[in-house]
Amino acid sequence: MKRIFTLLLALCALTTIASAQQGSGKMTEHTLRYKGNDYTYWLYLPNNLPADAPLVMVFHGYNSRNIPSVKYGLNEVADRNGFAVCYPRGPKDNRGKHCWAVGYSFHLEAGWERDDVGFACRLVKLLQKEYGLSRKNVFATGHSNGGEMCYLLAYTRPEVFSAVAPISGLTMEWMYRTLTAKRPVPLMEVHGTKDKTSEWNGDPDNKGGWGAYIAVPRAVGYWAAVNRCTHEQTEKLPLRRNQVVAHRYVGGTNGAEVWLYEVIGGKHSWAEKDMDTAAEVWKFFSKYLK
Repeated sequence: MKRIFTLLLALCALTTIASAQQGSGKMTEHTLRYKGNDYTYWLYLPNNLPADAPLVMVFHGYNSRNIPSVKYGLNEVADRNGFAVCYPRGPKDNRGKHCWAVGYSFHLEAGWERDDVGFACRLVKLLQKEYGLSRKNVFATGHSNGGEMCYLLAYTRPEVFSAVAPISGLTMEWMYRTLTAKRPVPLMEVHGTKDKTSEWNGDPDNKGGWGAYIAVPRAVGYWAAVNRCTHEQTEKLPLRRNQVVAHRYVGGTNGAEVWLYEVIGGKHSWAEKDMDTAAEVWKFFSKYLK
């Protein structure tokens, strides 16, 4: 009886993982060791994935402990559009939290650091080699801490990532003051105006404890300037919960655009209840397929 009960628990666990995966393809778990740290990542491959398929990297938020954030809906979008999705998980920091090293003040003060940018680029190369994925069409998105990772990749690795889409992400003040964009990078940000974790108007005095960061419109405006965008187009998305206003800065160098989805009254989230965020992210990325 005990063995049957144990077997039922195991089957329930497998069913939970399968249902949590979403999408009709296959997701597998892997580990990559990089500079003394073990990184876990999950790779989702749709059925009948074409050769040289695009790759979308999805970076989680601070203290993520779950298997990949499949609630974001990217697996289903990948099924429809034929791209691979990779969900890496950052190892624990000095506070014991899974995260990405983007220069938070409490990390800098403790002297803690890690080369997560180098890891991300190493993983991309590995996936390209092992699965025949595109060497040109690589994109990055992520929520919160993962959004900061996207900004950092835009600054430092534009030769690897063709476009980025931070969700509720921030540009830390240290990035803004010490880093310089190497080239135009298409960028899309989705952000709630009532976000209390990653505040719309920034936090120059570090009241939130993450470190000083600039206002979201200023962060987006920087990339609109880098991309030499010439004018703005606005659109209100169909209303679901909170109104979403899309600010699209267009006319940039080689078609590089910057999109800001302003979620009026939105809080710290993927904004999945306000819009089809995953579909909008791929809509943006697909403009830059080569």
